[in-house]
Amino acid sequence: MHTTLTVETRGKGLHEITSAVRRAVSALLERDTSQSGSASASGLCVVFIRHTSASLTIQENADPSARRDLEAWLERLVPEGDALFTHTSEGPDDMPSHIKAALTGVSLSIPVIDGALALGTWQGIYVWEHRARRHAREVIVSIV
Repeated sequence: MHTTLTVETRGKGLHEITSAVRRAVSALLERDTSQSGSASASGLCVVFIRHTSASLTIQENADPSARRDLEAWLERLVPEGDALFTHTSEGPDDMPSHIKAALTGVSLSIPVIDGALALGTWQGIYVWEHRARRHAREVIVSIV
């Protein structure tokens, strides 16, 4: 079972999608119940982003300073304008975006217990946009 979410980003940064993923999981479980007559309320939610210059992460969703610090740290780790980068056809944020996505990952696995994501109290699911301009990102949510 899977569905695709479209996430509109506003440019670089962490964009929370926890509520959208929860709604998708709920809809997938309801659809499974209506098709099979019985629901499997436990399993694994796999979230996958179909891009090479954006990524996914689970991070604190209570204090915005945690997100700002993460964003600033990653910018220092992989700055734009490195003279060694040759893949720059889409601008100075092109290759740094690919490196950041490789470092942070494009998929997440989250247990589903009793029909709900088993996230911790302060955990949120984020699309981490690494490009400077806004994008429409495709995120696949699957239940296994």
